[in-house]
Amino acid sequence: MPDTVRSFDGTHIAYTVRGAGPAVLLLHGFGADQILNWGRPGVIEALVDNGRRVIATDARGHGASDKPHDPERYAGDAMVRDAQAVLDHLGVEVVDVVGYSMGAMVAARLVPEEPRTRSLVLGGVGETVVPPQSGGRNPEAIATALLAEDTSAIGSATGRAFREFADATGADRRALAALSRSSALRYAVRFDEITVATLVIAGTDDTLIRSPDALAARLPSARLRMVKGDHLGAPYHREFKNAIVEFLEGVQR
Repeated sequence: MPDTVRSFDGTHIAYTVRGAGPAVLLLHGFGADQILNWGRPGVIEALVDNGRRVIATDARGHGASDKPHDPERYAGDAMVRDAQAVLDHLGVEVVDVVGYSMGAMVAARLVPEEPRTRSLVLGGVGETVVPPQSGGRNPEAIATALLAEDTSAIGSATGRAFREFADATGADRRALAALSRSSALRYAVRFDEITVATLVIAGTDDTLIRSPDALAARLPSARLRMVKGDHLGAPYHREFKNAIVEFLEGVQR
């Protein structure tokens, strides 16, 4: 079972630590957890084998962490502060931050606030690192789909995909809906303050994001790596974990 730490508002955040060496913080995607996003694809094992101390968290509302049903419990920089609470608890002085999808959005907001960050990996995001606010990708459409009693009535294709994923993983759908309706992933990233070495990595068939190349071009110290797979499948391809390991090997220890 993961360990837990109490965050700034008393929410328990679950985390696991494996390996020894330079610290790497892993932040997973919406509706997933540290096992689905990092454990099963072999990312944790690859990093440990590469001589890293891997810190993998479950975001609030996910996995073994507390799962509030109030959108205000997710608002603003709550998940950034959760990540900092874990780093503080473990006494981490320098860290490489790796995020995927929602976790990348959190990571992009964490880095300008966190002087301990040495490098950054933004996976499964593109362009502005903010989810589109129109059409079927509207957070409200996703929340409505997550809470629908009759799944046949879900009109949003993206909402239906999120609902199917939540059902398949046994996620707390009310917690995910609260997160989707919150301001957690909607406040601006200070791109000009992300000056650490950065890897932007995305799947070639990922239709949920836009222009990862534009995101990489926007960051002064970023490189782009495209790997096989769609949004859910890309982390499971060998080249995904290999790209992260290779990038971190190039960061001065």
